[in-house]
Amino acid sequence: MTAPVVRFTTAGQHTHGSVAPGIGDSGRRYTVIYDGHCKVCGRMVELLAKWDRKRELQIVPSQAPGVRARFPWIPERSYAESVQVIRNSDGKTWQAAAAIEELLKVMPKGKLISWLFKIPFARPLADRFYRWFARNRYRIGCSEHCAVRNADLDYADE
Repeated sequence: MTAPVVRFTTAGQHTHGSVAPGIGDSGRRYTVIYDGHCKVCGRMVELLAKWDRKRELQIVPSQAPGVRARFPWIPERSYAESVQVIRNSDGKTWQAAAAIEELLKVMPKGKLISWLFKIPFARPLADRFYRWFARNRYRIGCSEHCAVRNADLDYADE
């Protein structure tokens, strides 16, 4: 039996990949993939690692060797646009604000905050804020890195 083929189109570019047989053999429930070049993102995942008392998260920079081979269904551009959260048991993947919402469900006391996503219009607002943050993260907290990084993350606010 062959694995199904997953196809994505991101910003007009087609990416191809088949689902990896051992979706996330990390021994953790979730894998969090972030932009390892972004200092703001680095600080965020440091906090996340501290909060992960049950050690349910494997936190990996998108630039780590083997990431794209391990998760071939995630388009390459998605790694630059937002954090990716993958449930290792089945490969279900969340990104951007939805990834934050999923992480809140996993973290101790995260449920104290995650209820906010149930408020009408909270999800669309969270998505908009996340897109704004992602577009501007290199100006917010990086220093010399910002000057050399091409911040070409354009999102169409819907």
